[in-house]
Amino acid sequence: MVVEKELPLAGLVVVDMSQFLSGPYCTLRLMDLGARVIKIERPEGGDLSRRLYLSDSESGDSTIFHAINRSKESLAIDLKSERDMRALRKLISRADVLVQNFRPGVIERLGLDYQAAQEINPRLVYCSISGYGEEGPWVSRPGQDLLAQSRSGVMWLNGDEGQGPVPFGLAIGDMLAGAAAAQGILAALVRRGVTGKGGLVETSLLEALVDLQVEVLTVHMNSGNKLPQRSGFRSAHAYLSAPYGVYPATDGYLAIAMTPISKLADLLGMDELAPYRDDPKSWFAARDEIKALISARIATRTVDEWLTILEPADIWCAKVLNWPELLQSEGFGVLDMLQTVDRDDGISVRTTRSPVRIDGQRPKFERAAPHVGEHNAAIWEEFDLG
Repeated sequence: MVVEKELPLAGLVVVDMSQFLSGPYCTLRLMDLGARVIKIERPEGGDLSRRLYLSDSESGDSTIFHAINRSKESLAIDLKSERDMRALRKLISRADVLVQNFRPGVIERLGLDYQAAQEINPRLVYCSISGYGEEGPWVSRPGQDLLAQSRSGVMWLNGDEGQGPVPFGLAIGDMLAGAAAAQGILAALVRRGVTGKGGLVETSLLEALVDLQVEVLTVHMNSGNKLPQRSGFRSAHAYLSAPYGVYPATDGYLAIAMTPISKLADLLGMDELAPYRDDPKSWFAARDEIKALISARIATRTVDEWLTILEPADIWCAKVLNWPELLQSEGFGVLDMLQTVDRDDGISVRTTRSPVRIDGQRPKFERAAPHVGEHNAAIWEEFDLG
């Protein structure tokens, strides 16, 4: 197992003033790389995401809170207390990174915006995550993931053409914004290592969602601004032709990626695809008709039966797994991406590990998320905050 002190960010202190998902996900990535993350929480209730989802744990904390705040420290700070705010400023003066995702205007009212924080600590790398950037008509709107997806255009890439806009089934804006923020912070830390000066890193849910669409949005802007047209039958990608999609077999689902129809027709034994074999333009123009024919054929056998035919022929295909199938698969098991995190009060949560391996090993941290203010006494003494 990787020793914490050997990780790339070992010795760095991150003050995490964020809550919910985007900011905490960012600091989780930094923590997994070795940084010490001190989470600033309200004395009463802490981070609102502690109660974001129902939980069976006796602590009342949600499982998602434990997943993205594992192994962090909690410092309860009353933002209305001058004593506590003095302590927070002193902590910031000794920190390397500060992350915040307050709604616009809040951090300024607290006197901890970038300019103020830079005066406290010129070496500080300051990261701000918002919903829609720092200016424009949407600045004051709630920076919530579903709403950001709604404004980003991304919903028109999911589902079949007749379904209307379809949101992603997870908080992709939050997760991507957190990952982008971590990337920016790491770059600013590298620059600080050269110049000795800190800097400001900014991103938003909307910017992260637009970046996610770089491939297809670029096509849109360079093809007469035509709107994407999803397949009307088992759509998987608005800009790709048949057979790209997911097809039901007798015992599950089979995904088939980019494959020449002529080659697939021979392997599937489908004479009915003859009109399309040698006409690549039809693979997009008639993709619904082609996919319907393929779907009917795939439905006659099991997934494994088709895999034994298609995989030896180097067809890009895969069985569609659900979570239990994924977790029980050998391919996932060898990655060793799961861990159990525990807390002194008996809380135990099974969750994921870092997606990044360092020096050939995946960092592992076994502490669950802290109680609100669990580390107050130790942090006040260590940093002499009184």
